[in-house]
Amino acid sequence: MSEVVEEAILQHLSSPEATIEDTFSWAASKDLDHNSVVGSVKSLWADGYVAITELSTSSYTLSDEANEVVANGSQEVRVLAALIEAGEEGMTMPDLQSKVGKGVCKIGMGNCMKNKWAKKAGDKLVATKAMGEVSDETQDRLKALDAANGAEGVIDDKQVNLLKRRKLISLVTLKSYSVTRGAEYAPKRVKKAADLTKEMLDSGAWKSTPFKPYNFLTVGEKVGGGYLHPLLKVRAEFRKILMQMGFQEMPTNKWVESSFWNFDSLFQPQSHPARDAHDTFFIKEPGATVSVPEDYYERVKEMHEKGGAGSIGYRYDFKREEAFKNLLRTHTTAVSSQMLYKLANQEGGFKPARYFSIDRVFRNETMDATHLCEFHQVEGLVADYNLSLGDLLGTIETFFKKVGITQLRFKPAFNPYTEPSMEIFGYHPDLKKWTELGNSGMFRPEMLAPMGLPENVRVIAWGLSLERPTMIKYRIKNIRDLFGHKVEMARTRTAPICRFDDQTA
Repeated sequence: MSEVVEEAILQHLSSPEATIEDTFSWAASKDLDHNSVVGSVKSLWADGYVAITELSTSSYTLSDEANEVVANGSQEVRVLAALIEAGEEGMTMPDLQSKVGKGVCKIGMGNCMKNKWAKKAGDKLVATKAMGEVSDETQDRLKALDAANGAEGVIDDKQVNLLKRRKLISLVTLKSYSVTRGAEYAPKRVKKAADLTKEMLDSGAWKSTPFKPYNFLTVGEKVGGGYLHPLLKVRAEFRKILMQMGFQEMPTNKWVESSFWNFDSLFQPQSHPARDAHDTFFIKEPGATVSVPEDYYERVKEMHEKGGAGSIGYRYDFKREEAFKNLLRTHTTAVSSQMLYKLANQEGGFKPARYFSIDRVFRNETMDATHLCEFHQVEGLVADYNLSLGDLLGTIETFFKKVGITQLRFKPAFNPYTEPSMEIFGYHPDLKKWTELGNSGMFRPEMLAPMGLPENVRVIAWGLSLERPTMIKYRIKNIRDLFGHKVEMARTRTAPICRFDDQTA
C-alpha cells in the first residue's frame, strides 16, 4: 500500500510547478487513507524527495446528541411541547419521562425551569410559555455549525462554551501537510541501502548502489545493564563490615522452618503470643516437619517442662505436634540456634565463633508506612568463653561506628531467649532525634544448656532490620516505596552507591 501511495505522490509532483496544497483534501480526492498519505510523505521527506510544510486546521464536530438536536429540536423545547400539549393540568414526572424519554426529560426539564418556561404545581409540571414565545437557540446554533462544516467563528465564544458544557460539540484539530518537490526529487523512488553486503562486493553492485549517509559522530544508545536495589547496596556494605570484624556468614537460604527451631530451641514457651496465627505465617502443606535431632528435642522438652541450669522452666506439657509445625521463619535466630547446636556437637568439641546473617523474615503484621509482612533482618552473634555484657556493648559500638553512628544509647528490655536484653537507640543527625535501631542481649542458659555447650560459654547477640538504615541512608519516608510491588524502577536505577563513614579510626 505504501508503495502505491508513494508512486501517486511522486507522479502528482512530476511537473515542476505541481504541489499538493493540503494532504487531507488531496487524499480524499484520490480515495486514499490520509494517515497512509502522511506516512509516505514523511518517508519521502526523510530522503529529500519532497519538501513539506505543516498545516493545522481546527473545526467543531457535533456529538450524536447534537445531531439529534439538529433533527428533532433541543431537549428543553421538546419538554415544553409535551407540557403545552398536556394543557393546564400539566404532567407528572413519570408521565413526562414516558412521553419524551428519561434522557430528554432529565436535561430538558432542568433547562425549562432555568428559562422559566415551566413551573411546578404540586407533583406536576405546567408550561408557562407558549411555543411561539420561545426560540430554540440551541438547535439554531448547532444547525449553523453543521451548515458551515464546523468552521470556527460561525458562532461567538459564549455560545461555543455553552454548547461545550452540554457536551454537544468538541474542537478537533486536523494536522496535514503542504507538499512540494524536494532537492532529491525523482519520478521513481530508489531505496538507499543501509549496509554493504558480500553480494554487493562480489557483483560490483556497490559501485552504483546509493547508500544512506553514515553519521560517524553520533552517540550510540545507552547500554542497559543490571542495577542493584538500594537494599542490596546497603546489604553489601553491612556484609563487608561484618566480615572485616571477623564474622562468618550463616546459611540462611531456607525460609521455611519448624516451630522447634524458630521458637522451642530458643526457650520460647508454646503459649507465647508470637506463636499465634495473627503474628506468624504457618504452612498448610506440608504442615509439619519430618524430624529434628531426637536427643536434643528431649533436652529442650525437659527444659521447658521442668527447667535446668538454675531455671524452673515454664511448668507446662510440651507438645510434639506444636513443635513440629512448619512456618515462615519470623527471625533468622532460627538459623542461629541450629549453628550453635552444630558448634556444640562438632568433632573436636566447641570452638569460639562469630556468625552473622542478613536475610528475609516474615511476620503477619498490618502494613503501613514503616511495617511490612516481610523484611530483612541483620543478625550477629559471638560464642566464646566467659563473655560479658561489656563484650556485647563493645561489639555493638564497633559495628555502628563502622556505619557512621557514634551516639548510642541502650535501654533494658525483655526477650524470651536473652537475659539481660537491651534495645539499641542511635541519634539521627538529620531527624535530630533518637531512633530505635535494634535489639540485643545474651542468650539464656536455658537455651544454651540443651545444646551441649560448655557451662562457661556465653553467647552475645544483636539484630536490626536492613530496611530502616536503608530508608535513613536514601531519605525514604515510606517503606513501601523501598520494598514491594509499588517500588519505582527508576529509583533502583538512580540510587547512588552506598558508602558508610567509618568512625572507628
